[in-house]
Amino acid sequence: MTTSSERVLLTQDDIRRATTRISHEILEQNRASSDLVLVGLQTRGVHLARRFAENIRQIEGFSPVVGTLDPRLWRDDPDVASGQPLLPSDIPNGVDGKPVVIVDDVLYTGRTVRAAMEALLDFGRASRIQLAVLVDRGHRELPIRPEFIGKNIPTARGERVQVRIAEIDGDDAVVLGREQ
Repeated sequence: MTTSSERVLLTQDDIRRATTRISHEILEQNRASSDLVLVGLQTRGVHLARRFAENIRQIEGFSPVVGTLDPRLWRDDPDVASGQPLLPSDIPNGVDGKPVVIVDDVLYTGRTVRAAMEALLDFGRASRIQLAVLVDRGHRELPIRPEFIGKNIPTARGERVQVRIAEIDGDDAVVLGREQ
């Protein structure tokens, strides 16, 4: 449900189409990789990674491993997540020698992705790391660029992009609002 100060940027159907397209793009760039690992960043990235894995299973007949990662311990701006409990990180069978796609809902400054790449090293040395995001809103502070993007949505710094995922929020939508 949106408030009068929010604007829906992507609907449930838009998100379904974007996740289906990204799943195809991941397969195209990782064609011979039955050892593909999708690593969802807590929390919404985990559910997006699971959706990509299910789409890939339906398209290709194999299910990539889905891992979860909470990169907050590796952030260079620890105040961002202070006071919130850490969520579990688990990547079954590690990532040594395997292609990895980090999955997140929104790419903004790039600091979360940088932290995720550093955290990923604790699970082994991947053969390749790629990035998939549902929304790229710009305003990068680090040289991070996703290979797979659902939608580029230029925003102002004072705006907030909220991704709603049915598994957590009860519905799928991407909403633009004001920072509080």
